[in-house]
Amino acid sequence: MRVFALMSAPYTIIIGLEVHVQLLTESKMFCGCSTKFGQSPNTQTCPVCIGMPGSLPVMNRRAFELAMKAAVALNCEIPKFTKWDRKNYYYPDLPKGYQISQFDLPMSRDGWLEISNEDSNSSKKRIRILRAHLEEDAGKSMHDEVAGKADSRIDLNRAGTPLLEIVSQPDLRSPAEAKAYLTELKLLLNYLGVSDCNMQEGSLRVDANINLHVDTPKGVVATPIVEVKNMNSFRAVERAMTFEVDRQWREWQETGHRLGDVPKSTRGWDEGSQTTHEQRSKEESSDYRYFPDPDLVPVTVTEAEVEQVRASLGELPAALRVRLEQTYGITPYDSDVLVNQGRALVDYYTELADACGDGKVASNWVQQDVLRWLGERQLGVQQYPVQPNVLAELIGKVRSGAFETSRGREVLGVMVDGGQSLAKAIAALGIQAVDDTALVALCQELLDANPKIVAEVREGKPKGVGALIGQAKKANPNVNANRVRELCLEMIAKIGK
Repeated sequence: MRVFALMSAPYTIIIGLEVHVQLLTESKMFCGCSTKFGQSPNTQTCPVCIGMPGSLPVMNRRAFELAMKAAVALNCEIPKFTKWDRKNYYYPDLPKGYQISQFDLPMSRDGWLEISNEDSNSSKKRIRILRAHLEEDAGKSMHDEVAGKADSRIDLNRAGTPLLEIVSQPDLRSPAEAKAYLTELKLLLNYLGVSDCNMQEGSLRVDANINLHVDTPKGVVATPIVEVKNMNSFRAVERAMTFEVDRQWREWQETGHRLGDVPKSTRGWDEGSQTTHEQRSKEESSDYRYFPDPDLVPVTVTEAEVEQVRASLGELPAALRVRLEQTYGITPYDSDVLVNQGRALVDYYTELADACGDGKVASNWVQQDVLRWLGERQLGVQQYPVQPNVLAELIGKVRSGAFETSRGREVLGVMVDGGQSLAKAIAALGIQAVDDTALVALCQELLDANPKIVAEVREGKPKGVGALIGQAKKANPNVNANRVRELCLEMIAKIGK
């Protein structure tokens, strides 16, 4: 991912992110209830996930496997022993009065994710991962504060849904870096198949911790850490961080050293006003009174199991970008665009590039034509009606000079919209090869009819040839513009000799 360089400022921005990712399981973390999205409220619950007395949780093995897959891909250490803890707090959508999570012995720790620097394609920055641990989700509170009676309703369908919480170290130094980190993390998780990361459905949620380290004559002074919540897109995260930087800097200038006495706080992002507002003071881990869950046994992991997971990862986005650049000679920007579209699009591209023999040309056609058509229709590449080998054949005709790129794109348009074969699309557009004899005759007619342009070209002003090409295309849309240019210049050069 690409990020912007920081402007010179009398402070350093310090950002750490907590990302909650819903794992792609069919059932919840500790019971058999469905995790399907969009069902009627409170229809996917049981005694376990609504906290009925006497009910006992059982760990979802598939959730642990997916979490370990993500953790290994994030270069985390996988301890041989991990346990479950109860995180105690009261909220209406937490029916048990505690959340089953992991505290001092998480299932993974000390990893990293690499992002690229906007200013340099070869510059990389490694963002450290403090930990990635499993926990269950709470329910959902629905507040009717505008249209109704200002009441709140609780939907417990999400209660117990398996989450992987990925906590970064405070290594991010700008809002753009935060967005870049999230974009790369989401891409990695999508490639792994551990989550769909759909923020609209709550499958990926982000909390950000941010403060400033201000340079003063007496040394560096840190402003209080602020946790920002309620951000529903990566762009919102970037905007919220930008606002917080400005707000904290203004507050520092107004209050100075007194900021050191201000406690940590939690603020909510308001998309409408593009501002954050204070919600409460920020809790410390001691406020949650963690203790081991007595109903769940610890989990042990062997080195062989970790290696088995590592072997199953496949080619991840960072390695895939490098391979595309080295194998097909495309730029880091092009590899970024292709890889970010997903594995299916990359597979389409590589098959096309192999078939047509030119990685850069294949990349141009995929980005300018294939992706545009798919984007307009909100479809995946699996629904694209022209197979890579057929598109490669079309590209081959363009490269051989059978017709120009613009005519090739017309042919492709007929193929994708009309479902016609390459041969039928070419015939439908009336495209025919124009031999040099006919082309020489046409060029002679144009030169005879445009003596002024001929004189300008002979005086060293070749731009006028463009007008001749336009006239040639009107006379016969099948002519090759480059060939017309070559012939006209050759024939003008011979005049008077």
